[in-house]
Amino acid sequence: MFHVGGARSALQNWIFAKQQGGVFVLRIEDTDAARNKPEWTEGILSALDWIGIERTSYEGPHFQSENAHEHWAAAQRLYESGRAYYCDCTREDVQARTGSQHSGYDGYHRDKGLGPGEGRALRFRTPDEGATVVIDLIRGEPTFENKLIEDFVIARGDGSPVFLLANVVDDMTMGITHVIRAEEHLPNTPKQQLLWDALGVKPPVWAHVPVVVNEKRQKLSKRRDKVALEAYRDEGYLADAMRNYLMLLGWAPSGDREIVPWSVIEEEFRLENVNPSPAFFDEKKLRAFNGEYIRALSVDDFVAACQPWLTGTSTIAPPPWQPEEFDAAVFAAVAPLAQTRIAVLSEIVPNVDFLFLATPAIDEAAWAKAMKEGSAELLDAAVSAFEALPSWDAESIKAALEAVGAERGLKLGKAQAPVRVAVTGRTVGLPLFESLEVLGRDRALTRLRAARVRLV
Repeated sequence: MFHVGGARSALQNWIFAKQQGGVFVLRIEDTDAARNKPEWTEGILSALDWIGIERTSYEGPHFQSENAHEHWAAAQRLYESGRAYYCDCTREDVQARTGSQHSGYDGYHRDKGLGPGEGRALRFRTPDEGATVVIDLIRGEPTFENKLIEDFVIARGDGSPVFLLANVVDDMTMGITHVIRAEEHLPNTPKQQLLWDALGVKPPVWAHVPVVVNEKRQKLSKRRDKVALEAYRDEGYLADAMRNYLMLLGWAPSGDREIVPWSVIEEEFRLENVNPSPAFFDEKKLRAFNGEYIRALSVDDFVAACQPWLTGTSTIAPPPWQPEEFDAAVFAAVAPLAQTRIAVLSEIVPNVDFLFLATPAIDEAAWAKAMKEGSAELLDAAVSAFEALPSWDAESIKAALEAVGAERGLKLGKAQAPVRVAVTGRTVGLPLFESLEVLGRDRALTRLRAARVRLV
């Protein structure tokens, strides 16, 4: 699944490339067979499409595995120039020599002249002195003492290059000028910069955007947190709301505002203005954002946006009603009411299901809360009052129920609770009287009578 942090980085790369008249390059790092499936690549592409990075607007996807011969050639050049050496130490060997499972590699084979062979990894010979300075557009000039960087592996014992080397070679081959990525990659950067220098090529410009954290200020984890962009899409978050919110993770537009048109974000975003501190992914705030975007839609656009949840298309679960039970005209009548009350599009189903089900889906907790002593008599009176109405409209229905409640010393809120649960199955939802009008007198009375029978 496509991590929201990765989506944030993709948007920043994409905008920066457009601002500079450059090209955003999508590369799939597929050298780890266990983490590489065609459907996962397609998931990335479709997630990018959803947030507005359409396939015609970038180069790729390129696949790292297609460049394997270049990775191996670079590894051999480093070995032949003396910048890398072979080593057959196991992790257990290193631990036995250092006495610690936390120590890095101790350079045991650095000067032993071991040649290539089965099971022998190739390690980069890190300089003994000096420091590696990373020029970072967001973080200034982080400096790493070379003596603290272990002789790291660049090719495994089976001969396959590791991520550090493959990434550097791919960037060189593709002419990458800027690398904008998450902060957790910063510890890799001095190693990669040493590889660039050893291969005789000027490194790219770096920009490490802040790590994305949860409410406990822990890095967002796939095992613990809701991080998949597709999950938010399928729950009913709007793409415009999501990408606006993602861009606020470490950056803000000018003025005291957060919800802004995408054109403003494209114009104002600057890497040097990104805050290096961890960025809190606040799902509650995202939800509020999404509600604002939903309310800003035209009614027609809102109706269209709700269709996947109403019809059960794509990856979204089907609604509880049968297709023939759905009435587009009925939904259109209540759409303006629903639009002001939902924060994500999937909430449309429980708000309108009572209109399309033969009998309402009763929430038993709501039933127990609403059906108090005297509810049976109130429902009887409501049935009589509704039957006598000359006109079935929201204003007349409300007046009739107000009168029924007043006769029993009840305010309207108390009087309407049993009626709402009897008709909709829930204690909260769309405005009751407008809902009753759309539902129709006959269906409303049938449900009130059924509820009355249940109370016997």
